[in-house]
Amino acid sequence: MPSVLIIMGIVFIIYYIACVLYAGLGASFIWIWLVGGLALVVLGGTLLVCRKHGIILQIPFSAKCLFQTAIACMAVIFLIGEGLIFSGMLQKGRPDLDYIIVLGCQVKGERPSKALQERLEMAKDYLEKNPDTKAILSGGMGTGEMITEAECMYRYLVDAGVDSRRLLIEDTSTTTLENLQNSQNFLDKETCSVGIVTNNFHVYRSVALARKAGYLNVCGIAAPSRTILQPHYLVREFLALMKEILKKNV
Repeated sequence: MPSVLIIMGIVFIIYYIACVLYAGLGASFIWIWLVGGLALVVLGGTLLVCRKHGIILQIPFSAKCLFQTAIACMAVIFLIGEGLIFSGMLQKGRPDLDYIIVLGCQVKGERPSKALQERLEMAKDYLEKNPDTKAILSGGMGTGEMITEAECMYRYLVDAGVDSRRLLIEDTSTTTLENLQNSQNFLDKETCSVGIVTNNFHVYRSVALARKAGYLNVCGIAAPSRTILQPHYLVREFLALMKEILKKNV
């Protein structure tokens, strides 16, 4: 067991380094892999030292049972949460929706990040196939961004040949929930059919938030996410989903 913990810790640390080299230190919550990796290495190393010196840790049986039960419950909750996330990754929307809402994502200066570009390419493809659909581009300005995410999306889609008259800008939101709430200013959430365009790992939570916010006819449109960060995104999305559940937003 100590050796397994150390190996897992090293893998986590290597993954952290790879993610930083790919996306930089600014990637959201990327530090969890470094902290988790160091914790596993320290724990495994401590157990190895204790074993080498014949030190036996006396842990009450009841405490062992409680710890094992807690770990098992956490594993079950994690698997259920990831199952829900994976179910959203398969959603491809429906044709002829009244609106699609393209959720904002990181902008690097004035250019879309890879994740945002994937969303925009999916939105462009949908708009080309469904000429009567309008798009709400939703996203404010975050740290390190020179323009709002909505403005970045607008420029990208117009440059890609999308008619600007089909694009509506919502540029004040800073969270997914705000994206959905503020986008209601452009549509009737009870009568309009709406598709939410976001990266595949983000679809389930986005649609769940929309339904909780009162959208009656909503579906997800999953854009791909094809980077080394995918495992990180899936773990981070699980934590975000649990947070929304605790806040009773979904």
